[in-house]
Amino acid sequence: MKYSKTDDTICAIATGGETSAIAIIRISGKNAIKITNKIFSKNLLNVKSHTIHFGDIKIKNEIIDEVLVSVFKEKKSYTGEETTEISCHGSNYIQHKILQELIKKGCRTADPGEFTIRAFKNGKIDLSQAESIADLIASKSKTEQQIAIKQLKGGISNKLQDLRKRLIDFASLIELELDFAEEDVEFADRKEFRDLLKEIKHELTTLTASFALGNAIKNGIPVTIIGPPNVGKSTLLNVLLEEEKAIVSEIAGTTRDAIEDKIIINGLTFRFIDTAGIRDTDDKIENIGIRKTFEKAKESDIILYLIDNSKDIKIQIKELEKVKEESNATCITVINKIDLNNKKRIPEAIYLSAKENIGINTLKQKLTDLSQYNELSNKETIITNIRHYEELTLTKHEINIIIEGLKNNVSGDFLAVNIRQALLHLGNITGEITNDTLLKNIFSKFCIGK
Repeated sequence: MKYSKTDDTICAIATGGETSAIAIIRISGKNAIKITNKIFSKNLLNVKSHTIHFGDIKIKNEIIDEVLVSVFKEKKSYTGEETTEISCHGSNYIQHKILQELIKKGCRTADPGEFTIRAFKNGKIDLSQAESIADLIASKSKTEQQIAIKQLKGGISNKLQDLRKRLIDFASLIELELDFAEEDVEFADRKEFRDLLKEIKHELTTLTASFALGNAIKNGIPVTIIGPPNVGKSTLLNVLLEEEKAIVSEIAGTTRDAIEDKIIINGLTFRFIDTAGIRDTDDKIENIGIRKTFEKAKESDIILYLIDNSKDIKIQIKELEKVKEESNATCITVINKIDLNNKKRIPEAIYLSAKENIGINTLKQKLTDLSQYNELSNKETIITNIRHYEELTLTKHEINIIIEGLKNNVSGDFLAVNIRQALLHLGNITGEITNDTLLKNIFSKFCIGK
């Protein structure tokens, strides 16, 4: 990777690269306007920033395409560098012909994420915002998109920068005390310091706790479908996914392994898991599947316990109690096969017919109403990035050591060591403190044109 070579002018196709109605080719660097000007029919050298110009791309007097060229001057672009964007027709031939000519005129092809890493290095965004751009591009639901937008707008950055600044202020006073160790003076008010540490710990606890929610949103809220054999679990999974994902059979014990897939309901991604039917059996393979059923129940946030409305409900409810004992998940009782028996005996249950597609919308609404995640978009900051979670956890560990140190009247030089470590971990999140290995790891996951 050439991330260190920031003097180069780089170019890349910023759109999909395949045949389409239009495509955008992005050029960034100190010679972006000059190089673009060499292949454009109009003079761009003295135009104002944030202007768009209509004309032709010409190569040796041959018109390649009619295009629009957007011009962004240095410090006023996404990267913070001089930038141009060529909007051309989406012919594969046209896109690569223009790209080849730009390279001949002095550009080089951008590495994955290089436009964004230049934005980071030029102070247009911090590291957590850069990562949120990747999350925004990868978002598949409204909730994922909203969380990524909030991060891009500085959700976590603003919160951490304020805490970090205040911690630095106290760290400076503690460090100053070390210079006057022989005079035995205290510049840092210990009560104020304790109050700040308590506040920081509270914020860190809130942020790290949000990771479980954020991770579920990113990867899908796990919902396990559980019940006795032939209750309609696989049929329900197929209806929810709107495809024949699981084999449906009248033979009991057909499902022996967990089958799962994701769907989006009301802006939330749910990961549904069909499992082996719970019953007493001598079949060794089926028993392995039943054990997996209870394992999946423990990993789930929501359990749909299916009950056959045409059979003895009390016996089936007893099995439900076993599942509740094994899991901390929210359990929704779902009575299936109302097409065979319309009688409703459990008021709080969801009644449906998976086979006839009756009551499915009611179940979907119940899932989103019951889920704690549907409220997340109103919260300020949700952690979805494992790297952020790890750094926050390490910060909290250092803060706990400092709090204990103050209780035990530990000297300032020992406190200073842990304060520095806490600041290091906070700085790693936003990129105030970072290294090239970390940057390469993060930005290598970006697409070329971003």
